[in-house]
Order: sequence, then C-alpha cells, then structure tokens
Amino acid sequence: MKYTYEQLAKMIDHSLLHPTMTDAELEEGCRIAKEYGVASVCIKPYAVKDAVKWLAGSNVLVGCVIGFPHGNSSTEIKRTETRQACREGAQEIDMVINIGKALSGDWAYVEQDIRAVCDEAHCRASRTKVILETDYLSKGGAGLSSDELKKKLCELCESAGADWVKTSSGYGFVKQPDGGYNYQGATEHDLKLMRVSVSPRVQVKAAGGVRDLDGLIRVRELGATRCGASATAAILDEYKKRQAAERAGATVQASAGQIGKGGY
Repeated sequence: MKYTYEQLAKMIDHSLLHPTMTDAELEEGCRIAKEYGVASVCIKPYAVKDAVKWLAGSNVLVGCVIGFPHGNSSTEIKRTETRQACREGAQEIDMVINIGKALSGDWAYVEQDIRAVCDEAHCRASRTKVILETDYLSKGGAGLSSDELKKKLCELCESAGADWVKTSSGYGFVKQPDGGYNYQGATEHDLKLMRVSVSPRVQVKAAGGVRDLDGLIRVRELGATRCGASATAAILDEYKKRQAAERAGATVQASAGQIGKGGY
C-alpha cells in the first residue's frame, strides 16, 4: 500500500452531524472513531461534553461545528458558540462563512466574522477550519467568477488566521433542473484551486462526497490533509482488506521464490 493505515485514518474527521442522529447514534459514532483511530469526530455543539467523555483514553480529537450549516448566525453568536464549545472540550472548530455576505462582496464583514472565531479558538488552544460551501459559489458573485471568488475567500481565510480552508458542510444542497436537491461537495477542481490559493501554513479539508478508500487517497494526493466522512468504517475496512490481500500475495511470492531456490 502506498500509504500506511495511520496516514489515512488520521486524515478522517468522522462526521456526526445529521440532525436526526440520536444520543445513542452519536455515542456509537464516537465508538467507531475510537476503534478506527481517526483524527477527530465532528459533532453537534450540544454533544461536545458527551464526546469528550466517550472518547476518553483515545487520541481522537473532538471537533465542533459553528454557525452550521448555513453560516447565517451573527458574528457574536459564532464567537459565543466557539467559546462554549472550546470550554466544553472541543479542540477543533469547523465554522461556516457568511455566504450571503461573500456573494455580496462585503469582504470586511466576511474576514472579521472568520477572524472572530479563529481568535476565540486560538486563545483556547483550538484550531479552526473554515467552510466555504463551494456548491453555493459555482456561479460566482460580487463581480467575480466562481474560481476568483473561491480564491478570494481562501485569501481572506488565511488573513483571518484560519488553520484550514474546507470545501463544504455536506448540507449545501442546490436545486437541480428536475426540481430535486443535491450537492457536489469536494471536487478535484476546487481542491486544487484551494491548495494553490493559500500558503503552506494553511491546510485544506475536503468534505462532501468522499465515500470510499479511493476517494480518500485521491483527495490526499490533491493536497488535502483532512477529509470529512461518515463512511469511515467502510473506507478503513477496505484498506485493511487490500492490505491483507497485498500481504498474502507477498507471502505467496516469497514462498514461490523459496521453492525455486530449493531446486523443485
């Protein structure tokens, strides 16, 4: 295998954010995160204290979402949410930008909104990931093309102190021509663009649509260091399956070589 199990497992932020998830499902999700040794869980704000308890004894971090999923809360509410989450044990914060302000071109507002959360998190030794919600930026805005807008927002995130720029919330549903709703989430194009739009100090997180091992490996190779996923068990079980097959193949080859040397 090109990457070790730990290298890939420690990319995963195990997502526990669906609004219907019960307490029992959140606890089970933390058990899975602990069993598979992922980087973190990304959990709903009210469950941070429970997640800290459920993950005790592991090196899995507790992450919490802020202004989620649409970024519409006022800056002061986002700051207060961040303060409470950190006090209760969150070590990473995933915040959503104010998307309407971004599309309006109110750069000062967008930057200070991000900065308020980053500053609050950093003073409590927590790190911040900033969600752009790329599906909502596909038509551009504020006189900028889609790519120009994403690049501008990445630059604002870095200026405001973000530790990661992140593609999506996983809930940025866009109305489709057939009347249904769907989203793309992390695309190769956006990950490449985001990686070159920030300095090496800022990391990139992929979220939305990464559901298998090949997808996880691909986003790593595009420069992402973290990936939001709910299919964690399936992804890492596939890694173990491929690793076992690779080792079995190596054993067979080694045995065949020994037989050859024996003169058979």
